Amino acid sequence: MASTLSLSATCMLLLASIHGGFGVEAKKEFKVGDDYGWQEPSMNNTGIYSHWASSNRFHVGDSLFFEYKNDSILEVDKWGFYHCNASGAIIAFNNGKSVIKLDRPGPFYFISGVHDHCKNGQRLIVEVMGSHPISHTPPTIIAAPPEPFLAPGPLQSSAELVSVTVFSVFIALVVTFVTIVWCAA
Repeated sequence: MASTLSLSATCMLLLASIHGGFGVEAKKEFKVGDDYGWQEPSMNNTGIYSHWASSNRFHVGDSLFFEYKNDSILEVDKWGFYHCNASGAIIAFNNGKSVIKLDRPGPFYFISGVHDHCKNGQRLIVEVMGSHPISHTPPTIIAAPPEPFLAPGPLQSSAELVSVTVFSVFIALVVTFVTIVWCAA
């Protein structure tokens, strides 16, 4: 009887993981310009922010971290971006360290609020894709007597926040309940 229950619990976990019940969604914080940060580029490096944006993939829920000195960051519309016009800014920051959450798919346009920095290449377009894909990798299952199931902790990284789907918590509770009832009988 114990092996039948263990087999049933294992099958439930396997089925749930195949249908995406144990997906993990990671959100990232990107430092704009990496080590270069947010500053007016040199004449030979005016494409630095275009290159930086094209080497990353941004998803809804990610955020951008701007680090700068004696400067500012403005989110503008497409027209404001191409004309380096700060007058219609959507949001503006000038505190030296700003975090902007990417809360929708589509383009985000950023420029420097310092006169002429935008025209000299200090501007950024970020194209945001939909939500992060959910991992469909099934967990490793070891045939052993039922024991409490413990999920591994998230990787140590300041750039990733990990969330577990509600469905995986529900399946874990069902398996625990069935195991407790069976062991009590």
